[in-house]
Amino acid sequence: MGTRLYIGNLSYDAMENDLQALFEQAGSVVKCDIMIDRQTGQSKGFAFVEMASQEDANKAIETCNGKDFAGRPLTVNEARPRAERPPQNFGGGGGGFDPRGGGGGGGGGSLSGKRRSGKGSRRGLRNEKRSRKGMF
Repeated sequence: MGTRLYIGNLSYDAMENDLQALFEQAGSVVKCDIMIDRQTGQSKGFAFVEMASQEDANKAIETCNGKDFAGRPLTVNEARPRAERPPQNFGGGGGGFDPRGGGGGGGGGSLSGKRRSGKGSRRGLRNEKRSRKGMF
């Protein structure tokens, strides 16, 4: 397995084949990936390049770090392993999608215990009190 490099300060117009050609001057490139934003489809301004050996990676860091590429000085470092992060919870449960049919169920979240202002929240509170009366 090769050594993975982080490439920062990348121009948003940079293309993977141009970046790969730059790093091939330092050694054998296994893989080159420019990170793309899912929503906009634009470059995020950084990439990962995997070099075939540690020697190639060290040479790439020496030759490409600070080098002007598409009008910007590159930042080249050995990539660190991805940090473990807890799963993100955006305020409410909610059911998942069932490909066999049957809908996703699930509840919504709260607003951190805060009551909403406006008529809707008062009506909801009034209806909740009515439903509680019938319970006892």
